[in-house]
Amino acid sequence: MDTERLILRRWRAADREPFAALNADPEVMAHFPSLLTREQSDGFADRIEAAFERQGYGLWALEVRETGAFIGFTGLIYWDFPAHFTPAVEVAWRLARHAWGHGYATEAARAALEFGFTEAGLKEIVSMTDVGNTRSRAVMERLGMTRDPADDFDYPNLPEDSPLRRTVLYRLSR
Repeated sequence: MDTERLILRRWRAADREPFAALNADPEVMAHFPSLLTREQSDGFADRIEAAFERQGYGLWALEVRETGAFIGFTGLIYWDFPAHFTPAVEVAWRLARHAWGHGYATEAARAALEFGFTEAGLKEIVSMTDVGNTRSRAVMERLGMTRDPADDFDYPNLPEDSPLRRTVLYRLSR
């Protein structure tokens, strides 16, 4: 899948090293519970590929068309953890720090949303992050997603004292 500046594609073996580097970057991972080791990062890449096989969609590797550089992922992920809005499909992204501030997350997420609504036939797509992740929340708003504070929730897989536990939920309907 292509956009003006980006290629959203399936994963390659060569993506694993730069993926591990961004998953080990404290700034990139500031809104996640922990950094990932290389082994954990590779396991995540394996789960991403398995989702494509199972569902026909997932978190696409994100490549800058002009340079061929891998910069992270953007795509769709299925969630069924216990919450008032699950099961649900989320549009999600994680980009290397050097790729921030160029509009790549918004551009790629728009393509993922289009795929979700037209190809996958989804009626609604959500996005979520911790309350303090203003950069991702801004992307959600640029995508036209809306938030009802009554939908905010405590992420069930995080400890009660985690500053990341309180989560905002944004929604977009077809």
